[in-house]
Amino acid sequence: MRISTVRFWILSFAFLIILVNPFLNYYFHFTFIQGWYQSIAIGKLWFVSPLEGLEAILVSKTLYLPLIIAMLIPILVALFLGRVFCSWICPISFFSELMERGLSLFVKRRKDILVVPRWLLWFSLVGELLFSMIIAAPIFVFLSPPGLVGREIMMWVFFKRFAIEGVVVIVVMFLNLLTRRFFCRYLCPLGALLAFIGSKRRLRIAKDDNCVNCGVCDRSCPLGLNPSSGDFSHYCWNCGECIDTCPKKALSFVWLGTDRRC
Repeated sequence: MRISTVRFWILSFAFLIILVNPFLNYYFHFTFIQGWYQSIAIGKLWFVSPLEGLEAILVSKTLYLPLIIAMLIPILVALFLGRVFCSWICPISFFSELMERGLSLFVKRRKDILVVPRWLLWFSLVGELLFSMIIAAPIFVFLSPPGLVGREIMMWVFFKRFAIEGVVVIVVMFLNLLTRRFFCRYLCPLGALLAFIGSKRRLRIAKDDNCVNCGVCDRSCPLGLNPSSGDFSHYCWNCGECIDTCPKKALSFVWLGTDRRC
């Protein structure tokens, strides 16, 4: 089975969790799962996005042990696997996949219209953290596109209305029409933090001697990287799209320090 197919089903399941969960909480008082991917509790396990947790610590100037523990598993996942939250779980990626699949039925994939330096991603992270400290408020907690998806669903279920912040999600989707995954490439501070944490990740994509530099993998990369040139840097989010499209099967996942290929 193609990696992209597996990834899409995992994205779908991840979205289904935050879609169904508010209904279960509100109508059936089922509280085993609560929250969304900014902060989600499964039973007694609490998971917090590393960026939202870091914001809370910087703004409050307080180290809260349960918060640090809740950030630990997402941080460990990023350390070993890189930005897999972005490509395999994030609801924005799920919507982007749906959008791309729908558009592909009517038009061929176009070249990216708006391309800016990749390092803008780091400015988005540093700027977001500095501004949060200046105004003493966790900006990304309120305006995180992945978080807004879960929050808007909750708002509708509990209060039968949407919040104005939901417009941010619409803007992010519109940017996809200009450049594939524009927000994910250049503007997502959470993606930047996960890329930084996963810069030494153990799971990477590697190419072998079968590569003929045809460029098919370069054109398939959602983030505009160049796998044919060995561009598997910290920006890569291990989605596996290039592996699927390589006609020579020259690309594969590999665990660094071993000969194991996936």
